[in-house]
Amino acid sequence: MISFNIKYVKVNIKYFKIGYFLLILLLTIPLLRGIAEAREGKKMLKGKKALFIIAHQNFRDEEYSQPRQALEKEGVQVTVASSSLNKAKGMLGMTVQPDILLDQAKVEEYDLVVFVGGSGSSEYWKSATAHQMARRALEEGKIVAAICIAPVTLAEAGILKGRKATVFSSPKEIELLKAKGAVYTGSAVERDGQIITASGPDAASSFAKTLIQALSGQ
Repeated sequence: MISFNIKYVKVNIKYFKIGYFLLILLLTIPLLRGIAEAREGKKMLKGKKALFIIAHQNFRDEEYSQPRQALEKEGVQVTVASSSLNKAKGMLGMTVQPDILLDQAKVEEYDLVVFVGGSGSSEYWKSATAHQMARRALEEGKIVAAICIAPVTLAEAGILKGRKATVFSSPKEIELLKAKGAVYTGSAVERDGQIITASGPDAASSFAKTLIQALSGQ
């Protein structure tokens, strides 16, 4: 006949429960730490503001959407400025409702100013307003960025002289940068101090990562 020591069984069940709880705790701590670190990283950029300047017609869709999504995921507030408050249309069909007119934007209110590319962004190449904004942002210690053919606007504003920069790989845009004193590198993404430039839609993701690094103080 088999007999059980009830007290012994109860004690072992108790210790089993404690051991199981400790095991779950040990497995959960790294996960909780990772979540906390991720949240802390997001908090670092929470409160940061970015101004995206897009062409009213024919901005490049992914050069706008990928950086915006990446920045907003990190807690950055994005405002869109354009030359019209009517819906802006991208080269691939995206539509965006601008928040403010270009000449109403105050760069001192933002941490980052981004000139989005696309064939339509040439409307700002000779824009005195865009030039003044780019220069003022740099003077205020803001991060100034441009992608695709939009770096030409920065060159025309005079802020790329003596600086490393990249642009869409067409002879026309490359020569326009060089003519204004930029040191053309041909890189997908180029960062020189507060200025970040990128070559086009294929570089949109890397461009976004570089913007986040710059805003994070890296």
